[in-house]
Amino acid sequence: PIAQYVHETATKHGKRVQALGGAKNHAIVMPDADLDNAADHLAAAAFGSAGERCMAISVAVAVGDAAELLVKKVEERALAVKVDNGTAAGAEMGPVITPASKERIVRIVTEAEAAGAAMVVDGRDLVVPGHEEGFWVGPTVLDHVQTEMTAYTEEIFGPVLVVVRVDDLEAGIKLINSNPYGNGTAIFTSSGAHARKFQRSVTVGMVGINVPLPVPVAYHSFGGWKASLFGDKHIYGPEGVSFYTRGKVITSRWPEPTHASGASYNFPSN
Repeated sequence: PIAQYVHETATKHGKRVQALGGAKNHAIVMPDADLDNAADHLAAAAFGSAGERCMAISVAVAVGDAAELLVKKVEERALAVKVDNGTAAGAEMGPVITPASKERIVRIVTEAEAAGAAMVVDGRDLVVPGHEEGFWVGPTVLDHVQTEMTAYTEEIFGPVLVVVRVDDLEAGIKLINSNPYGNGTAIFTSSGAHARKFQRSVTVGMVGINVPLPVPVAYHSFGGWKASLFGDKHIYGPEGVSFYTRGKVITSRWPEPTHASGASYNFPSN
């Protein structure tokens, strides 16, 4: 809502705007995917930076037979994450940013469990010895999440991965396209046909194929679709340069002095 407000207010005053909104990034995992590879990347994408980044993968869309084994593999990796003071040697994940953030994350997870989601890994009561007053939330995995739950509808911005199960790729694409956000998404598959269908059909601004965080390097443009970006130009790359540029067109001619001017009253057509 804030991004939309900034965009509407600024454009009324003739300003060019890039206003980045929210995100709810999904990763589809197909049965033909390398599930160890997918689970490794899902854990890193969901729990890296304690999930406090706009490109975190917060929804794993498990397709068909992939679900049971994928959840087990993600569970193993979530339990193995070393949570500690961020300056400690070997720390893989630190605390969340504020007490209010922790309270919000815990509330959303608790609401999902009460609504019927299956608690696979519960990080709500994590305590790190020597840092008992820290704002700790451990890696958390929720399975059988439904789309009406706040764990799905809200950008949690914490180390929480929710698993939504669907029957096939078409249902996964429909799920993603129905979401109001379109920041980033990914698919894990060994099928070029599945990957091609996904990248062409999904209404999301940044797409990864067997890549969990589809954040392009700086010379490509960065930015989502739908409620994830308000403005007609993305940041970075040529579009970013164009955003900060006002073009000027120069038309010039240097005829020989002895030549006719070639002046015409007609509008030029070539």
